[in-house]
This record gives sequence, C-alpha cells and structure tokens, in this order.
Amino acid sequence: MNAPHTRREFLADVGRGMLIATVGFETASGLGLSPALAGEAADELSFGPLEPLVRLMQETPVNRLLPALTERLHAGADLRQLVAAAALANARTFGGEDYVGFHTMMALAPAFHMAQELPRESQALPVFKVLYRNTNRIQEQGGRSGEVLHLVKPGPLPAAPPAAELLREAVRQKDVNAAEQTLAALAQHSAEDAFNCLLLAVQDNTEVHRVVLPYRACDMLGIIGQEQAHTLLRQSVRYCVKAESWPRTYASDEPRVLLPKLLDEHKLLARPPGDRAAEDKWVEELCETIFKSSPTQAASAAAAALAEGISPAAIGEAITLAANQLVLRDLGRTPRDESPGKPLGSVHGDSIGVHASDSANAWRNLARVSNSRNCFASLILGAYQVAHDRAARGGDFLNWQPLPYGWQFEQIKKFTDAGELLRETDDAIRGNLQARASALVHRYGELGHAPRPVFDLLLRYAVSEDGSLHAEKFYRTCSEEFAAARPAYRWRYLVALARVTASEYGRPAPGIAEARSLLKIS
Repeated sequence: MNAPHTRREFLADVGRGMLIATVGFETASGLGLSPALAGEAADELSFGPLEPLVRLMQETPVNRLLPALTERLHAGADLRQLVAAAALANARTFGGEDYVGFHTMMALAPAFHMAQELPRESQALPVFKVLYRNTNRIQEQGGRSGEVLHLVKPGPLPAAPPAAELLREAVRQKDVNAAEQTLAALAQHSAEDAFNCLLLAVQDNTEVHRVVLPYRACDMLGIIGQEQAHTLLRQSVRYCVKAESWPRTYASDEPRVLLPKLLDEHKLLARPPGDRAAEDKWVEELCETIFKSSPTQAASAAAAALAEGISPAAIGEAITLAANQLVLRDLGRTPRDESPGKPLGSVHGDSIGVHASDSANAWRNLARVSNSRNCFASLILGAYQVAHDRAARGGDFLNWQPLPYGWQFEQIKKFTDAGELLRETDDAIRGNLQARASALVHRYGELGHAPRPVFDLLLRYAVSEDGSLHAEKFYRTCSEEFAAARPAYRWRYLVALARVTASEYGRPAPGIAEARSLLKIS
C-alpha cells in the first residue's frame, strides 16, 4: 500500500497540508509551499502548479475528457498527477457532501493502486475509468459554480473545553464553520492533535461512509503529496456535520455512550496498545464472537482483548474476518432491495457484506495510524459495526452458511490444474455464477497455487465493470486484507472477491470502451 506506513509519517503529511490551510496560499507561496495562480478570488482554494490540471478535470466536457487526458499523458503527465488533480477537483467541488462525489473520491487511490498491478500499457485504464466518473459527476452538479471548499481561517481555541471536544461539539451542533475553523486552529498547534481530534468526531457514529472517508483520505496522501492533506481531511469534517442532520435513533447514537464507557471500564486510556501475539485459533474464536454477538457484546470483546495486551493487528484481523463472513453468507438482494444495476440476488455495490468489509478495513487502518486512544477506539467500534451490520440490515446470517457450499466441491474436485481452474472461474464470472466462482477460487487456494493469477483475473473485471461505485474500493479492500492476513485465513478474501466479481459482471463502466480505444487496449 502506498499510503504512509506509520503514524509519524501520516501525521507529518497532515501537518504540512494544514500549514497551508492555516496561513493561506499567499503566505504559503512565499514560503515555497504552494504558489497560487494570478487572478484568483481572495477566498478561492487553489492548488498551485496542479491548478491548471484541476481546472481541466472540472471544466472539460466529459465527452472530451478522455482524449484530453490521453494528450496529457503523451505530453509527459503521469498517472499520479492525474489522480492528484482529480482528487483536488473532487474535494473542492463536493467537500465530502455529495453521495456519488465522495464515492468517486474514495475510488481514486484504489484505482491508482490497481494500475500498479497492471502491465505498463494498461495502467491508465482503471484511472481513466474513475476520472471519467469524477468529471461527469462534477458537471452534473454544475461544475465550478457550486464549489464547496474555500480557504478557511483558524478560529480561537479556548483553554476549556479540550480541543477534541470543541471540534466534536461543533460537529454535533451542525456548525460547519466552527468545525472547520477549529480544525484549522488545531493544525497550527499540532498536526497530531488535529488528526486525532477529527477521529473523535468520526467515532460518534459507525455509518460506513463516515468511517471509510477519512481512511481513503489517508490512503491518498502517498499519491497526492503532503501539501494537500488538509484539503482531504476537511471532507470528513463536512461529511460528519451533514450526517448530524439525518434522522436519529438510539442505535445510531449508541457508540457515543458505549465507547467512553468501555475505554474507562477497561482502563485503556492509561496504557499503550499491547504486542501480545495471537494464535490462529484465538483469532478465529474472536472472529466468531464478534460475528455472533450483539453490537455491545462485540465491542466489549474487542475492548477486553485490548486490555489483555493482544496486538491491534490480531484484533483487527478478527474484525475483518467477521465482516468477510457477511459477504460469504449473504443470500443477495431481495425483490424489495433490487434496483437498476443491482438485480435480484446480487451482492455488489452497497451490499451488506461489501459495506461491512470496507468499514472493517478502514477501522483497522485508522487504528494503525492514530494515537493510542484512537487505536483502541477504532478497534472497539470496528467490532461493534460488524455485529451491528449483521443484526440490523436484515437477513438470517447466523443460520445462512458461508460459501463455498460442500456440495459444490463434488462438482469441481476433478479440477486440479491452475490454468483449468482459472478458465472455469472466468466462465463462472461471465455467467454471474457467484457460488461456483467462489468454490473454484477456494479450490485453487487449497491446492496451493500462486495467488497472483487469481488477482489478475479479478482485477480485469474490477477495471472493466461499473460495480455500482464500489468495484475499486472492494478490490483494494480484499487485496489489502489478503496481504495482511495470516496464511490460514487469507484466501477467504479472494473467495469473497470472486463472488462479488461474478455478481457485478455484465454492466461495463461508463467511459471504459472509449478509454480502451484511446489507449489502444484490446
């Protein structure tokens, strides 16, 4: 993964970006941080040398975008620059407040990482796919005329209450100006405080996009450059403020009461994360506990494990394995849930399992880059959210059996050759045979074949298919979890990815055919 690998590196990135936000682009330009273009409005958010490319992403008619980007590539621009400009155009236009907009932002880093797994001549394809979606949505929403993000000035930070509570209270009061000014003020004082205070506001609720958005901003930092970190993090502030206006229930507010209670009960605020290793059996047992428990019980189990000094990595793995079960057990969309692009029985897009897996992946990674308090909080809430998703979104997951089913092995046990298994998997995907695709990938893995050819097969369709806004993120989630997991369990993620791939096949992404033609990819 190209995002910062340590909390220190991530917070250094955040700090540089926030400095620009707090001193303004004129001063930053004088310091050599981000030269502004002439003729900009006083409050206009500008992106220095990237500004012309950012404007191209916002202003070019979508039917001329891909030819223009192809010309830029031929003239020497690289994919990193294109992705960075698209992310900034997205942030400035939507500020984390548009559904398709923030989904597109969250797909940019995964698309860039996917590109690195492809042959050189094909690397632009997944990026062009998401850039097309990005500009199309920007223009649907009025282009530059409706930009959300502008320069922000830091506000005052009183001695009391603590800054973290001040930011969280501004979010709870739906005061976007106060929240943004508080974040900017915190950045002047300490980048670490600013980032971790933002996570406190995020942790008020475990709604999937509230959780995934800050992690995908983190993931972008290795691509977009250090000086733009604050622009990305502001999107989470604004998303959280907007989310406070949604209908409220006890369940949606429960984390606000439960989390501080568990942190206090297990005395987690007075200790650093532990480093006790966990055996495979222990991870499997915690996974089962989280999956089968109520949300409160699952959160308590994670808190108890943290108090015992078990390493966050082992607890995070149990959480992501529990979320993975929601993909493997799901019976698919019911007649009530189907919609265009998401037919009866499908599990791609915003399905229970895909959302839960992306959330668990985000919580695990946020735990990795945050301070001790937020490391604990992320894992406690990660366990809570998996159990909540299993219980609250419908379905009899405790009784439904995970794929692959035993009877399927009788049909495929004759296949042992890696090439033959891959061809059969490809046929199953093209036939939308979710269960068979899952069984074939499971068979491939249990025979000890190399994983890369399976990734290559599934990557092809993560690029070509629409996936209802989730193809790139879910591919990245599964590839990250496969890389982080212990050998005993890692193939579960590829089995789940095979299922989702078979579900989404048959609905090519808008712009993908044009991109193939321009890039001369057959």
